Amino acid sequence: MRQFLDFEKSIAELETKIDELRRVGQSDAALASPSNGELGIDEEISRLSDKAAKRLRAVYSKLTPHQKVQVARHAQRPHALDYIKALMTDFVPLAGDRAFGDDQALIGGLARFKGRSVVVLGTERGADTESRLKHNFGMARPEGYRKAQRLMKLAARFNLPLISFVDTAGAWPGIDAEARGQAQAIASSIDVELGLDVPTIAVVIGEGGSGGAIALAAADRVLMLEHAIYSVISPEAAASILWRDPKLAPSAAEALKLTAQDLKKLGLIDRIIPEPLGGAQRDRQNAMERVGQALEEELHTLADQPRDERIGRRRERFLGMTRP
Repeated sequence: MRQFLDFEKSIAELETKIDELRRVGQSDAALASPSNGELGIDEEISRLSDKAAKRLRAVYSKLTPHQKVQVARHAQRPHALDYIKALMTDFVPLAGDRAFGDDQALIGGLARFKGRSVVVLGTERGADTESRLKHNFGMARPEGYRKAQRLMKLAARFNLPLISFVDTAGAWPGIDAEARGQAQAIASSIDVELGLDVPTIAVVIGEGGSGGAIALAAADRVLMLEHAIYSVISPEAAASILWRDPKLAPSAAEALKLTAQDLKKLGLIDRIIPEPLGGAQRDRQNAMERVGQALEEELHTLADQPRDERIGRRRERFLGMTRP
């Protein structure tokens, strides 16, 4: 069942009417042969469908940053494991950091993408209550980032491209994570990825939050889905700190410049991947195919670049972000 966001209320009403008319039409068809009344139902469905599509297009053509935050967090958007299952073959998950345990918030392993062997990483949010608890809502602990480092080094050892899917509100902020060296684990992940001598691509597929996202996105190419977000802090947290009122999150979202469009203008990401009308959650398969096409194109481009040039450009780019 499709879940609608607050600003999609008018669209929800139209699509509910369409579903009701379709059920009526199916019920009538099961009882008798087509009648003039049924033809009227078909015409009304067609009219309402056109109206809903136009309204959907109008709404999504002028989303505010706060509305994009809601779309990026939509529970029905494809998650990291969905992309891996849809785009990769022969996926072999690798687990554990060989120091503490296995963090299910960060998944990764060896796979084939379009016939090419790759190492893939991703922060996995989960799709229902059980899986969200299992994956800790996509918020990794230190052992998750140490796992990521293992896989990054594995990619370098076997000369395999690294692909990362980023979708996290941030690293887990719990006392247990801090006690085991959360900040150091994140910093080390960034350092390891910056030094890799293989092509690296990161795709922000939903929410890219703080250092927990950058730990997987210090890549040669950083891609974002059209309605994804990427920022140092959530709008709610920023509003609480700046104005002591989380209800001012819409204003914070505007100020943070966290949309793909803003970040592309600022030169902080390389490419925006268009989403199906209404967001990736409305046509998951189409959205994943678009990501696959973009990844294939970027890998082809990176493969032609000299190794030293690629590493130097990557380091200079991220160091440049810290300069005034």
